[in-house]
Amino acid sequence: MLFTQCKTTETQNKATSATTTTQPAEKTYTFESVPGDSLKARIYTLDNGLKVYITQYKDAPRIQTYVAVKAGSKNDPANATGLAHYLEHMVFKGTSKLGTQNWAAEKVELDKIEALYEQYRKQTDPAVRKKIYHQIDSVSGVAAKYAIPNEYDKAMSGLGAKGTNAYTSVEQTVYVDDIPANEVERWAMVQAERFREVVPRLFHTELEAVYEEKNRTLDNDFRKVYEAMNTALYQQHQYGTQTTIGTIEHLKNPSITEIKNYFNKYYVPNNVAICLSGDLDPEQTIRTIDKYFGSWKKQDVPAFKVAMEEPITEPIKREVMGPDAEMVMMGFRFPGVKEKDALALRMIDRILSNNQAGLIDINLNQKQAVLNAASFADINNDYSSHMLYASPRQGQKLEDAQKLLLGQIDLIKKGKFADWLIPAIINNEKIDRMKAYESNSSRADAFVTAFVANMDWKDYVNMDNQFAQLTKKDIVDVANKYYGNNYVVVYKRNGKDANAQKVDKPAITPVPANRGVESEFYKTVMGAKSNAIQPVFVDYKKDIQQLNMKNNVPVLYSRNKENGLFELYYILDMGTNNDPKLGLAVNYLKYLGTDKLTAEEMQQEFYKLGCSFDVFSSQDQVYISLRGMDENFDKGLSLFENFLKNAKPDKKALKDLVDGTLKERDDAKLSKQIILSQGLVNFAKYGKNNPFTNVIPEKELKKVKPEELVSMIKSIPTYEHRVLYYGPREENKLVSTLNDVRILPATLKAVPAEKVFKEQDIKQNKVYWADYNMVQAEIIFLTKAQNYNPEMVPTVQLYNEYFGGNMGSIVFQELRESKALAYSVNSRYNNAAKKDRANYIMSYIGTQSDKLPEAMAGMDALLAEMPVAEMNLQNAKASIRNNIATERITKSGILFNYERAKKLGIDYDIRRDIFTSVNSMTMDDVKKFQAENVKGQPKAILVIGSKDRLNFKELAKYGKVEQLSLKEIFGY
Repeated sequence: MLFTQCKTTETQNKATSATTTTQPAEKTYTFESVPGDSLKARIYTLDNGLKVYITQYKDAPRIQTYVAVKAGSKNDPANATGLAHYLEHMVFKGTSKLGTQNWAAEKVELDKIEALYEQYRKQTDPAVRKKIYHQIDSVSGVAAKYAIPNEYDKAMSGLGAKGTNAYTSVEQTVYVDDIPANEVERWAMVQAERFREVVPRLFHTELEAVYEEKNRTLDNDFRKVYEAMNTALYQQHQYGTQTTIGTIEHLKNPSITEIKNYFNKYYVPNNVAICLSGDLDPEQTIRTIDKYFGSWKKQDVPAFKVAMEEPITEPIKREVMGPDAEMVMMGFRFPGVKEKDALALRMIDRILSNNQAGLIDINLNQKQAVLNAASFADINNDYSSHMLYASPRQGQKLEDAQKLLLGQIDLIKKGKFADWLIPAIINNEKIDRMKAYESNSSRADAFVTAFVANMDWKDYVNMDNQFAQLTKKDIVDVANKYYGNNYVVVYKRNGKDANAQKVDKPAITPVPANRGVESEFYKTVMGAKSNAIQPVFVDYKKDIQQLNMKNNVPVLYSRNKENGLFELYYILDMGTNNDPKLGLAVNYLKYLGTDKLTAEEMQQEFYKLGCSFDVFSSQDQVYISLRGMDENFDKGLSLFENFLKNAKPDKKALKDLVDGTLKERDDAKLSKQIILSQGLVNFAKYGKNNPFTNVIPEKELKKVKPEELVSMIKSIPTYEHRVLYYGPREENKLVSTLNDVRILPATLKAVPAEKVFKEQDIKQNKVYWADYNMVQAEIIFLTKAQNYNPEMVPTVQLYNEYFGGNMGSIVFQELRESKALAYSVNSRYNNAAKKDRANYIMSYIGTQSDKLPEAMAGMDALLAEMPVAEMNLQNAKASIRNNIATERITKSGILFNYERAKKLGIDYDIRRDIFTSVNSMTMDDVKKFQAENVKGQPKAILVIGSKDRLNFKELAKYGKVEQLSLKEIFGY
């Protein structure tokens, strides 16, 4: 994993003709590569400056694609912030060929809309603005008749793409698709067209989706803290003076002209990179990309002038108020990514926080000095930031938590950290990188990082060499250079935000979905043929070796032939439903040591070995895991088994754990995500006594003895359990090691029968709501369906894909694209995780509180009367078959796929049923399924929102309204 910094330039082989006839010379493509590069990457540069990064990885016949544009929110005009992000949304809307059924007629109307927006943003009179907006809405309705919403999404879905999305950050905008390996040609056709021009169609409805996104950030306390931090750290630079989503003022006064200008400036080939990782032929791939992107015209890109920040000479303090739990965040300013000190920042961050043996991990988290704490490095081109944050314990002031964080920095400045820590970090970074490069997305993302940083690939590869050469003196010197009273601290306090803002809804007339039409370009793309890829299904008998260690403990084995990493799991079929104390015991283990090693030393020993352990309890299982390099498997296993056998009770650790658990329970009541998706959902499914409320009462919690929990921990291996192993070790050597190291009783105890909470019937519509101080409202429609039935799985898959599972689905098209009622919306028929358990239909929409009536009515209407669109159905079928054909379940995923199948009472890969039957299904099958399982079914409607903003008369239309208190939801 140690890389050299040499660069070579290679030329691909070109075919020669054996005949005497003169043939046109086949174009050759040179590429850069770097000796020692574990990705074996090829970096091409086309004649127009377009960078193409390619790495082969044949784990599955798929390719991760990122199209990266070196322009982000820092490039936004100061008077039009949020522009890069809004443009990102517009790039999904198509062009003059894609997404339109009559471009000539549509363009006339779009030009009118652009001119009206220019008038609108310059006008200050509210009455005049309202009149202009009414005109915009009216003309938009005419223009929408010619548009084909979501045609890009439908094209990608039809090709079998997954994860279609995009993101905008301060430096870049990146467009994401994971495509089948046989679809490079059609993918390139669509992408080249997509980046040829921007057509801001359906502009005002998409703008409303961005409003919704903005409102979601205003409801996110962590985002508010982060924004306050950057505003104080960067008072001159756009990192702080501008936000990615933009100001409310600018969002409400958009300029289509400015968006076009931005696109024309920055979306040019010499400012773009295509980053690919997967099962591909590099030579054929670069020819295909050149074929479609080669005519893209190169042009100069505006130089970015870096605003220079003044030094911070004393702490800058900010406060943020909001409903979430309290926390404190500190930030220090560092140089940009190419500076050596930014590399040292990476090391300092790992010395402080690496999830195992960092100073924050050991001195604060392991010792339970705070509820939790961590750090992260935010490294960008012009400046970098080092952020440290902590959540306080009960009664602990934020200022006290801040002092503890500063204390860890002080230790680094004084060199008071172990000499072994830096070499261990270097070793663990290699392991983490090896694990990351088992993923196409991580491999392709490395290309994005290098490109956006304006870094030659040889320099990016060599960074790991440079990182490994950092010394303790280097770190201490850099720490003393950058850490002083030159920080920003943000105190996030619990309370009402007096400065709370929201983007109000404008009057929008829904636009037509136009599902029954296709552009000529779309027909051409979808009519092109690709070589078929045949699916590969998991064969549990062939792909998993069923071994046995002593005491007849089953070992499920899958061989790692790719690298030296292993994963080992002990699985016990007994969870917190049976005894909530088991969850407490599992958490307690993390804070214990043995008679020979303290808890802190135990974590450090694992980290030295490049190993990590975790213990996790669910409602019905306990997982114990050990991961790392196979070369240290024996030592890691011995250390872990000794730990389990000899864990030593610690009275103070238990008291701190109990106090921390009680604080976490209080903090959970401040989280809208937990209240809605866990609390309200479990209440609706089971009633007031449910798995979520099945916790140890406070009085009992305080009476628990350390010895009782340690006894539970030591008893875990004495119950019947199984071992899962994925790694490079041969079967006989694995079993031999397990037999030698593991100490088990002569007879294992049978696990007790699982305690099952009875699922209550939902017999009539009822509305449960919880009060929460937020800008938006979030709603879940929940319906109990029939029990799991494997015969229904193919139909369920098709229904979900068609109706509500992605950006090309009916629900997304209707509620977001057509009616602009939400940023996030979906609906799925969820199969149970176990046989003999109920399936549930769950439909979610998050919307502005003042849109609640329309949003609820829209979702309710779709569930009652599913729109019929034959083209969408055919697209859904193609998507499912392409995805299954190119999906490969590999590595430890094979073992866990088998585990899931066993829970459902099946002994084969059920994807086979889906693949073989979905093609013959018709719209009648989907309609029948919807009529029998969805339409007219009683629902529990779960709502979270502010009592000052919710429309209770509207809620009452859907059933009896009942407010649930936090005590009813949480059980304490």
